[in-house]
Amino acid sequence: MEKKLIEYRTGCCLRRTLAAGRDSEDRCWGTMKMNDETVKGLLRKAGLKVTNQRMMVLDIIASHPAEHLTAEEIYDLAKVNSPEIGLATIYRTVQVLLDLHVIDKVTFDDGFTRYELNGEESASGHRHHHAICTGCGKVYSLESDLLDSLEEEVMEKLGFLVTNHEVKLYGLCSECRKKNEKKEVMNREEREK
Repeated sequence: MEKKLIEYRTGCCLRRTLAAGRDSEDRCWGTMKMNDETVKGLLRKAGLKVTNQRMMVLDIIASHPAEHLTAEEIYDLAKVNSPEIGLATIYRTVQVLLDLHVIDKVTFDDGFTRYELNGEESASGHRHHHAICTGCGKVYSLESDLLDSLEEEVMEKLGFLVTNHEVKLYGLCSECRKKNEKKEVMNREEREK
């Protein structure tokens, strides 16, 4: 199987991963530089073994940043290179990575728990935001912090220091909007007949 280098941007960093394997490129998570050795160190410090399954799950999540994968989707991708892996192993591994704050859990009101790399933060240090299409379910990551002025106002008026926030915007993506417009035109034409 041919290995293909994939590059993608998240947060402040260019990330690289091999599609059918792993590489040793550093991953920049927010302001913290994270590589395989750092994750291995975190595992060892917690008294846990560094296993191929744990590193594979991490690589799968890192190589699909825009997809916000579920445990079942991680499992399906893991089975490609490791057919013997079980779904329970994926769930245990995801929990270990969550406990070590290597990955984060996110939900988008679709009934599924999804995962992304920890530290996907904007320049102001907050988690990035998401725009969710209610038509097709596609999730877009928004890197800019949209609430700086609101946070300042809350601090000024209430003396309340906002330490973090999470924004989920719901609406229709451009493709779904186009589909809806076509349906409306067709419905209008049908009514006019």
